[in-house]
Amino acid sequence: MTKDIQHHLKSCIQCAQFNPQRRKAPGHLKPIPSPSGVWELLSMDFHGPITPSSKRGNKYIITITDVLSKFVIAKSVRDCSATTVVHFLKEDVITKFGTPKCILTDNGTHFTALLTEELFKQFGVIHLYTTPYHPQTNGQIERFNSTMDSKIGALSNQNKSDWAEQLSFVIFNYNK
Repeated sequence: MTKDIQHHLKSCIQCAQFNPQRRKAPGHLKPIPSPSGVWELLSMDFHGPITPSSKRGNKYIITITDVLSKFVIAKSVRDCSATTVVHFLKEDVITKFGTPKCILTDNGTHFTALLTEELFKQFGVIHLYTTPYHPQTNGQIERFNSTMDSKIGALSNQNKSDWAEQLSFVIFNYNK
C-alpha cells in the first residue's frame, strides 16, 4: 500500500503543482583549487575542549595539515585564542617548515582576529575560510581529528589523563 501511495503522489499532476518542494535551492559551489605542490594549501583547526585537561592544564589541540601530502603538525594548548594561533604558526610551523601559500580555517574568532590576519599579511599567506556551519569544507582536518581521537583513546590510560603525552606518538605514526 505504501508503494502505491508513493507512486500515486509522484504521478499526480495536481500534487506536483500544489505541493512544492520545501528544500532550499542549492547554492553555487566555489571549489578550492587543488594544490599543485606540498605546503601550498594547509588546513588548520582547533579540537576540544578535551576532558580531563592534561597535567599541564591543556584542554585543546591545534592541528595543521598539508592537503596534498597529508603531513600533520599538532600541539596541545591551554586555550583556543588568536595568540595561541599566532604562536603555533610562528614557533611550530613557519620557523620549522617554511611559509605556506594558503591556509584554510573555519570562521572561529581565533582565526578571524586582527592579530591572526596581521600575521598572515606579514608572511604573505592567503587566508581561506570554510563555509559557515559546514565542517565538510575542511573535511581533511575533521577526518584527521576523528582518527586522532580514537588513537589517543587507545593509547591513553584508563582515566584519559595522559592524552597530551600520547599526542606526539599519534602524530608520528600518522605521518609515517
